[in-house]
Amino acid sequence: MNERTQLEAASLVPVVLAIGVFGVIYGAAASGVIGPVPAVVSSLIVFSGAAQFSLVGLLASGASGLAVLAVVAILALRHLPLGALLRPRLEGGLAARMGRAWFLVDETAGLAIASGGSASRTLLVAGAFSYLAWVVGTVLGVMGADLGNLESLAEVVFPVLFVALAALTARRRPDVVRALVAGAASLLLLAVWPGAGALGCMAVAAAVCVPGKPR
Repeated sequence: MNERTQLEAASLVPVVLAIGVFGVIYGAAASGVIGPVPAVVSSLIVFSGAAQFSLVGLLASGASGLAVLAVVAILALRHLPLGALLRPRLEGGLAARMGRAWFLVDETAGLAIASGGSASRTLLVAGAFSYLAWVVGTVLGVMGADLGNLESLAEVVFPVLFVALAALTARRRPDVVRALVAGAASLLLLAVWPGAGALGCMAVAAAVCVPGKPR
């Protein structure tokens, strides 16, 4: 396994963990609105956090089925530019590309686009692990996870998700180290002072990344 492959694998871990946490939150929230079985089935056949959270929020507020479909359709439009960006990087014929399209979400698209290797392989591997984490997370949420505690955990996990994506786009070892240190420092800050939020994480990241020799 070369250095680039190791970096991709290391970046995938926090992405998958974050998706799993949000899956649990979705399962816990959706089970009270649409029921436990539909919550799990929706994760099995949709695999879109943005669409599924929107669906639950709209139904909870009393929106009609037509309004839900309209919002979900609008959210799905973002896959058009993502697909256009990935199309030149994907190998195989139409059937292979259509199969991999199932795993096209924001995080897996970012991983595949930034990959220094095979975008097709990255999309497939990252997508399979992310899908599994989403479904398992939904099941755990339906089984009775504490939604309040999970929301607090999500506030910590969310910045780390983007730190992982930033680490993947780095091309030099010092940049990777800085990204990982920024992620660890952000976690420590939020553990000690949860009220710091996203702005606190941004300040920590800037403090870690600004010093150093210019390129």
